Amino acid sequence: MKHAGNTQDASNTQGGPVLSKDGLPGWLGPVAQVAETVEPLQLSRFLPPANGTGRQSAVLILFGEGPRGPELLLMERAGTLRSHAGQPSFPGGALDPEDGDPATDGPLNAALREAEEETGLDPDGVQLFGVLPKLYIPVSRFVVTPVLGWWRRPTPVGVVDPGETARVFTVPVVDLTDPANRATTVHPSGFRGPAFLVESALVWGFTAGVIDKILHFAGWERPWDREKQVPLDWRA
Repeated sequence: MKHAGNTQDASNTQGGPVLSKDGLPGWLGPVAQVAETVEPLQLSRFLPPANGTGRQSAVLILFGEGPRGPELLLMERAGTLRSHAGQPSFPGGALDPEDGDPATDGPLNAALREAEEETGLDPDGVQLFGVLPKLYIPVSRFVVTPVLGWWRRPTPVGVVDPGETARVFTVPVVDLTDPANRATTVHPSGFRGPAFLVESALVWGFTAGVIDKILHFAGWERPWDREKQVPLDWRA
């Protein structure tokens, strides 16, 4: 996927999803600007291997309007999964061959397809407006393209397959920016990273890292106590 700063629109010849900033609410402007300007190393020190290895995947970072203002769609992975069990995450997963070229529209198609399969949302109600640079999850060897979306026409969502997903929920951005809900996770392996304690969930790892950077570079971050720690165990 080309960096969003290099293109205003992306589409495929079959009339697939396009990237468009037309009609976005004003509050999403800073997030759209992040997609245009942020550099890979500003998001994470874990970048895709230079030799091209890794499994291509995509996640949908979907912003909507809720009763308490802007919100993000998240899901909690089933506790029985072999990878990232029980963790809150963005909807998403590996690219399938029918999603198309990983370098062009494949991640857009995959993000919407996976979100529909996991949460039941109607992709027709989602406006994709940007992509972030590809990132890497070493533990699962996924090369992840974060796809930004605006939930222009919200539809009901929920658990589609209990074997894959424990629950689907939205988190108000105001809760994500509340310093009282922020902490640093500490894993026995030595990993340290940002975390959010919201909606009876501990959001950490890749998902929390991306949210943290979006809040920071969009200018939404509020000062928080980085010394406040939440320990993780070896099963995490």
